[in-house]
Amino acid sequence: MPSQHVPTRATTARVTAVQLAPTLLDLPGNARRTTTAIAAAVDAGADVVVLPELATSGYGLADEAEARSVAVRADSAVLDGWAAACRRRPGAVVVGGFCELGEDGRIHNSAAVVDGTGVRAVYRKAHLWDGERLLFSPGHAAPPVVETAHGRISTLICYDLSFPEWVRTAVLAGADLLAVPTNWALGSRPAGERPIGQVVAMAAARSGHLVVVCCDRTGRERGLDWTEGTCVVGADGWVLAEAGPGTATAWADVDLRASRDRRAGALGDLLGDRRPELYAAVSAPRLHLPEQREAVTV
Repeated sequence: MPSQHVPTRATTARVTAVQLAPTLLDLPGNARRTTTAIAAAVDAGADVVVLPELATSGYGLADEAEARSVAVRADSAVLDGWAAACRRRPGAVVVGGFCELGEDGRIHNSAAVVDGTGVRAVYRKAHLWDGERLLFSPGHAAPPVVETAHGRISTLICYDLSFPEWVRTAVLAGADLLAVPTNWALGSRPAGERPIGQVVAMAAARSGHLVVVCCDRTGRERGLDWTEGTCVVGADGWVLAEAGPGTATAWADVDLRASRDRRAGALGDLLGDRRPELYAAVSAPRLHLPEQREAVTV
């Protein structure tokens, strides 16, 4: 796979996002592809590996029956294979998307945080995009924050990134790195501009002062093409590496613990300067504008 590398420093963790092409409804094949990709990345020196959304099933599932046919439990052999691949390098961690069969029989669009000991956490996508709500049950738990040898890793999935409140939830829980498995459908954009998903990731990284790793996918699926916007964004909000088109990887070396220094200027602090008493509207029920808004007097 083509890749981009940043020179290694002694205090850094080497992070990679692996942009690959899952085959729709091919669970055994996708299990092999993802496990092989993790092993290759770990052998190349990766400490943290991020895979796309629904990497085990493909995205363009027609209905709940198709989703159920490729759904696996968190204790499945698929994720056991990911853990085995992590054991090739001490401390290696993978975050990847999978179609999950929950304990209650419901189907979820999920991400697993896995290391050599097994599954450390499972996150279920809370904000379902468009027709996903016809296939999956939304998650109701906050993004997990997992302590690893390299720092504190959290995860959310694709559309979740569009909700600043959800990113801030992970930041306030102590996340140093936010891994974002995603499937960004290809859309139009002005010449010379970054994909909008990358712009959102840059804003999230900047406002939360944490590393954000977005792993998109490639390939064509039931008429869908993909942005192929895989990237690693530093805690300052600037893109450190991109995968580019096709099957590819984005690599960057980052000091995750440096994310914890959230000073802003000589006197400011990104978390300490918050004014929670002013933010009640952020968590209020949806407002139907403009009919339900009263005139504001200043």
